[in-house]
Amino acid sequence: MNQTQPRKPDWLKRPLPQGSSEPTQRLIRKLGLNTVCKEAGCPNKQECFSKQTATFLIGGKFCTRNCKFCSVESGRPEEIDPEEPEKIAKAAKEMNLKYVVITSVTRDDLTDGLANHFRATIQAIRCLTPEVSIEVLTPDFKGRRELIEIVLKEMPQVFNHNIETVRRLTPLIRSESDYKRSLSVLKLAASYNPKIKIKSGLMVGLGERCEEIVESLVDLKEAGVQMVTIGQYLRPHTGCLPVKEYLEPQKFAFYTKKAKEIGFFAVRSGPFVRSSYNAKESFSEMSTSPGI
Repeated sequence: MNQTQPRKPDWLKRPLPQGSSEPTQRLIRKLGLNTVCKEAGCPNKQECFSKQTATFLIGGKFCTRNCKFCSVESGRPEEIDPEEPEKIAKAAKEMNLKYVVITSVTRDDLTDGLANHFRATIQAIRCLTPEVSIEVLTPDFKGRRELIEIVLKEMPQVFNHNIETVRRLTPLIRSESDYKRSLSVLKLAASYNPKIKIKSGLMVGLGERCEEIVESLVDLKEAGVQMVTIGQYLRPHTGCLPVKEYLEPQKFAFYTKKAKEIGFFAVRSGPFVRSSYNAKESFSEMSTSPGI
């Protein structure tokens, strides 16, 4: 693997958040929960924790896949914690969250791929805080319709599955994943119930071409996706693929314009944009869009 990558530019430097992240981290430790913020080394972690928000990671810390962009550990999976849904519900209530994002490691070792655990987590949150809006960011469940529908039947406000990268780079970047399969997951979700909003996300800076990003945006729109995020890939550690390019802010502005021209109702595009970053604001933006 070529380890050479360009120098990080000035626009990727940002001041530390003013608020304290400790109350959020303390609560997460107390309840024994995992967050994708921590496990995936998100650059927005301190900002989000200081605002008392987090993206809950269910199903343990270890993923059965080994994607080349991700710092979530791959290895022998842990036993599922049956109390995890209730713990997440308690955390959401204590944090006074109005919008909860639930994601997971991929668990190809389980017959249901964590679908029932997603269901239990949604149900537990709604039991304690029925007014909360919920976004799920799911794996592809190997494209199995019956598993995807287990999650969809709980009617999350947003169903998110990230396509991550362009068609050409998918075999290199996404372990055991398939570009067409991800599109089929999103298409199924989009056809299930119009009340569920469909979301997906892309990384840039891994060697993709501009026209390939535009092609992927068109593919996502045709699959029924309404909300899209585009963010700069930042190498989490030396075991991951190196950055090929740091895109200038003007390029993200171009992708925002292009995505809106293609027809997306909510677009987040920028160097620090991540799928769950400011998810509540993206949902609010979409909810007020004409025709929704």
